[in-house]
Amino acid sequence: MELETTITERRRQTRGGIYRHIYKTKAFCSKQTIAHDLQLSLPTVYQHLKELMDAGLIQYSGESLSTGGRKAMGLDIVPDARFAAGVSISKNHLRMVLADLRLQEMRYQERKLMSYTSLSQLEGLLLQELSALLHGMEQDCLLGVGIALPGIISQDDRRLTFAPVLELEDLSLEGLTKDIPYRVHIENDGSCGGYAEWFVRSSRRNIAYLSLENGVGGAVLVDGTPYEGDRRQSGEFGHICVEPGGRPCSCGKRGCLEAYCTTRRIQKDLGVSLETFFAGVETGVPEYIALWDDMLRHLAIGVNNIRMVLDCDVILGGILSEFLPPYMSRLKDYVDQGNPFAPKDCLHLSALRKHTVALGAALGFIVDFLENL
Repeated sequence: MELETTITERRRQTRGGIYRHIYKTKAFCSKQTIAHDLQLSLPTVYQHLKELMDAGLIQYSGESLSTGGRKAMGLDIVPDARFAAGVSISKNHLRMVLADLRLQEMRYQERKLMSYTSLSQLEGLLLQELSALLHGMEQDCLLGVGIALPGIISQDDRRLTFAPVLELEDLSLEGLTKDIPYRVHIENDGSCGGYAEWFVRSSRRNIAYLSLENGVGGAVLVDGTPYEGDRRQSGEFGHICVEPGGRPCSCGKRGCLEAYCTTRRIQKDLGVSLETFFAGVETGVPEYIALWDDMLRHLAIGVNNIRMVLDCDVILGGILSEFLPPYMSRLKDYVDQGNPFAPKDCLHLSALRKHTVALGAALGFIVDFLENL
């Protein structure tokens, strides 16, 4: 059963408010607590709960502890009543997730990419992989497909203006999406990752997100709202200079953070996989240890530059962050050495850790559903 759409705006807002209250409440939630917290009558609450339950959007979740009277029934959302697809496109990989309304992974698949010189070359493969991802799913419950790209998207969302990691510039996005039979939105990969990190953090503070993958991207979120800048170039932390005149970067300049702190540097300088590299660091291979320490020192410079400008916590995500836990203490020491201000505990690892960008690409459709129910 679908939700009734021919209702007054006030009634729609009340229905949506009840659903969002259930969604956000971490403690026991019942009809009585909803009525109390939202200052609604029990009959009004009951009417909207029945509609939401008939539509398969909420469910009973157990009973309250007994206080001597009749036990209240708990309520929760049905997480997989709706879902969204998230796609992360990098130079060498196509990563896809299905995420439920709680941003939990329902499915994940990954495909290696061959060399491509335009986004339209990926369209057939993208459609094929989407079909496989959605096989057996109730597609009427799909909210949309979010696509994340490691580059700057034009303000009208129609062009990829600059993507040095992909070695692409000023390309139309239409060829990538024109035959996808679902709602589609394309966003910068760093913005997707940052939005997902902010969403899952209960404190909901301002954050700067730093994605460490084949390239370095990022995002700035102020009370959950992405700060994109005047030209949608905010959060391009990979091109902060951390070593004047240093290593060449894919953007054409020298000394950028991206030239020092990516998986690509490990593979280019040593010709080994991440697993082999970090195994070598742990077993004391001198060349590996020296390279890793250099990466950590330059990463600390980048983190402090971000902190100095934005004065907020910095979240480290991306594939490289999955290997960081044993080295966070050393990295924080390097950060603290360059940070003259308190508080100094400003650096944190991603809460999601894996597939953050793809989940963030899906998140926009989930938030839209929550806000416009």
